Amino acid sequence: MIWKELLKSTSMLKDLKYYCSLFEKLRRDFKNGGAPHKPILLISLIQSFQQNIYKTNQIAILPELVGLFKSNWAALVTSNHTCLFTLPFYHMSTEPFWNLVPNPGCEIWVKSKSSMRSFANLKTAIKHAIIDIELFNLLQNKEDLNVLLYFLLDKYFPETKSKFYNSGNNYITDIKNQIVEEPFENYQKRILKIREELNSEQYEEEIYIRSNIFKREIPKIYNNTCCISGMRIDAIENISMIDACHIIPFSESYNDTISNGIALCPNLHRAFDRGLISISKDYRVLINGNFSEPNRTSYNIKQFENMRIFLPDDERFYPSFESLSFHLKKWGYNY
Repeated sequence: MIWKELLKSTSMLKDLKYYCSLFEKLRRDFKNGGAPHKPILLISLIQSFQQNIYKTNQIAILPELVGLFKSNWAALVTSNHTCLFTLPFYHMSTEPFWNLVPNPGCEIWVKSKSSMRSFANLKTAIKHAIIDIELFNLLQNKEDLNVLLYFLLDKYFPETKSKFYNSGNNYITDIKNQIVEEPFENYQKRILKIREELNSEQYEEEIYIRSNIFKREIPKIYNNTCCISGMRIDAIENISMIDACHIIPFSESYNDTISNGIALCPNLHRAFDRGLISISKDYRVLINGNFSEPNRTSYNIKQFENMRIFLPDDERFYPSFESLSFHLKKWGYNY
C-alpha cells in the first residue's frame, strides 16, 4: 500500500494519523454497503488541490469540484446509491474538519437539513466550507496529500481503485468539447435525454456545470472582449468582466453551444436580454425604438446602431443565423 509507506516516512506523522483516523470513521449511512458520497467528495477535494483549483482553506462550490465528484463516482462506485454532490458537501459539516459558512441572511436556512437537499438552495445559502488549517497545510505537500488520497481509495474503494484516473478532469473536458464542437441539434438531444434520465437534483447539478463552462468559454472565444462596445478587461483569478450571453435562453433552447452565445459587457447584456438591442443576420447592431436616452453620454446604447459586431477568429463560432432570427422575431424587429 503506497499510503502506508508514505505514512511511515512522513515527518508529520501525528497530523496524518489524525486525519486518516477521521477519514476512516466518516459518519455515513451504512445501508447498502455504506454511502460513498463523503469519500468521493474528499477524493475529489484532494484532486482539486493537486490541480491548484483551491489556494486557501475556503472551499467554494466550483464546477471543477462538482465535475471531479461525478467523474470519480463513475469510476469508483458500483452500488446503486444516487450520485449527488449536494448531500455530502452539506453533511460533511458533521465531521470535525469541515465547517460551513452561510451567506448573509441564510444562517437559519442552513440549519434546516430538508432545505439543503436542493443544489440551487445549497448554492444560494452557503458561501463556502472551511477546512482545518492543518488539513489545508497537509494538502499543500505532495507526499502528505498522496497519503490521504490513497488511504481513502484503499479504505473505501479497494475493488475499483485501479479505475481511478488521477489526472485532469474528464467530466469537465467532455462537456467543454460538447459545448465547443457539437452541432446544436445533437447537443439539444443530449440535454433532453439527460433531463429524462436524471432526477431533478442531479439535473440541477449537470446544468450548473454546463452553464459555467459556457460562461467561461464564450468570453475566451471573443478574446474577453464585448462584441459590440469593444470593452475588454483582463482580470486575474478567472474573473471576467465580460458576460457570456445566450442568444436564445437556455430554458427555451437547451442550447449551450458556442454558436448560441455572444460576449457582451453587463449593460449591453441586459439590453440584449430585454430586446432593446438585437443583431441582424449580417452581424450589425439593431436598436429597438421603444426606449429613449435623454442624456447624451459615452454610455449611450444608440451610438452602436448599425455597427458590425466583433466576431471570433474562427467562423465555426460565429452566432448562428437560427439563433439570431429567433431573437429578432421574439422582440419584433423587421429583418
